[in-house]
Amino acid sequence: MAEVGTLPFGDNGGVRALFSFTGGNGHALPMMPIAHALAARGHDVLFTCQSAMLDTIRGAGFGVVDSGGPTLAAATYRGPLVRTDRDAEIRAIRDAFAGRIAHDRAPRIVGVGQRFEPDVVVRDEVDFGAAVAAECLGIPHASVVVLAAGGMIAPGLLDEPLNKLRAEFGLPPDPGFLDRFLTIAPVMPSFREPGTPLPASSLAIRPDVLDDHQVLDDPAIGRVAAWLASRPGRPLVYFTLGTIFHQESGDLFTRILTGLEGLTANIIVTVGREFDPAELGARNENVLVERFVPQRALLPRAAVVVSHAGSGTVVSALACGVPLVLLPMGADQPWNADRCDALGVGRVLDPLAVSSGDAGAAVEDVLTTPSYRLAARALQVEAESLPSAEVGADAVEQLVS
Repeated sequence: MAEVGTLPFGDNGGVRALFSFTGGNGHALPMMPIAHALAARGHDVLFTCQSAMLDTIRGAGFGVVDSGGPTLAAATYRGPLVRTDRDAEIRAIRDAFAGRIAHDRAPRIVGVGQRFEPDVVVRDEVDFGAAVAAECLGIPHASVVVLAAGGMIAPGLLDEPLNKLRAEFGLPPDPGFLDRFLTIAPVMPSFREPGTPLPASSLAIRPDVLDDHQVLDDPAIGRVAAWLASRPGRPLVYFTLGTIFHQESGDLFTRILTGLEGLTANIIVTVGREFDPAELGARNENVLVERFVPQRALLPRAAVVVSHAGSGTVVSALACGVPLVLLPMGADQPWNADRCDALGVGRVLDPLAVSSGDAGAAVEDVLTTPSYRLAARALQVEAESLPSAEVGADAVEQLVS
């Protein structure tokens, strides 16, 4: 089994919850409200993830241990924009997340578990290695949904790689083990694609952007507030390509921004911590470029969000009642974009073919057509009506009671 160093956790005498995720912020943030709620009750919470995310978790106030399974590119990487291939994205779920990454992570997580002795594992939806590790440790496990619209994991897709991994730990085949205990969905139920419903064990809670536990102390927040205060009376358009696909977006940032900066609007762009804002060159005076701004500080002010259609950004925008213009590039983004189109909450553009003029016109359309905002506000009402993360924490506690 994999060796781990000294584990950074206390011993409060309550539930010991091991939170595990593979991926970046989009996999970590949906779990945070539940982790905060459990920690506030005096339970011991420890995270485990790939090395590139350790500082992020420490910054959120949690102990964390490296369990491998790298999925994030080096900070210097810049890749071309390529055409979306849905079949390839589905194969990546099977062959990478349920195959190579799960095979890498499962023994490491078992090693962490043998030292931390958790009562329960809470994992992100595609951290399949954590589910196998929990089964090996003989403890319950809960899944937190990160593929908002669904549609990527057909029945039987994961049976072969996960049964192979289970066999390596002496576990028998079990096609239903991923959903055996609890699924927590921080997503509005109506956003889910009707053809791929969540399991009966599911609990819907508010998206993390509505969570009261979030600490908004990033220095960019003050800069944004001051800039917006100096430019009153204009709608805010927020443009992001997320924290993964921004590194393989080719010229998309500059192409879209050229179309946006001609609007009578304030434009805030976040390019990711791996980018220097200077890479976008000199922009018009109505554009502010930042590496990162917590979305909870921006979305309540925004009139339109332009994004890659990642689950985190889409769900957060709709939970705040903000319509979208979407540029799906990969992963679950095409399925999220389909759902947004079906619900009438925004426009979907082809990131390879879209011109600067097309992008500006689409945003102008969403800004001036009331139906988009009305549809987004219906999702906001639904999100605000969902139970808080405290109810999610209750459900986790009940798994070990």
